[in-house]
Amino acid sequence: MSADPARPSSATTVAGLARPRGAYPHVKRAGPFLFVSGTSSRRPDNSIAGAQADALGTTQLDIREQTRAVIENIRAILRSAGADLSDLVELSTFLVNMNDFAGYNEVYASYFGPDGPARTTVAVHQLPHPHLLIEIKAVAYKP
Repeated sequence: MSADPARPSSATTVAGLARPRGAYPHVKRAGPFLFVSGTSSRRPDNSIAGAQADALGTTQLDIREQTRAVIENIRAILRSAGADLSDLVELSTFLVNMNDFAGYNEVYASYFGPDGPARTTVAVHQLPHPHLLIEIKAVAYKP
């Protein structure tokens, strides 16, 4: 995906990632900016990283594993557009439970440190699947 002055905006769904659950792309370029749609830890087969259920349906959800998977999915989306995590300028994170903030923040810091993108984290009532603990949308600058 390149910045074409005749076509200042383009949208892409990235092969090899979980398909969006609605009518939207993984990423949209507008000039030098890349807007990454809300991204979860869903895998291409629609299973969820960081979520297991036993035979009785008891679930184990891991915010650290989900956070890593979300960030790696964002990395793959950005790379498909010729960018990387270092090009991120802003993130918005949605947590189902603010009690997961410490685990999320620990993994986040391992990727970005104190000089990462501007960030907002909010609690939300729910995400599109009951096993999802986190979703992140992002903006990157890549002329």
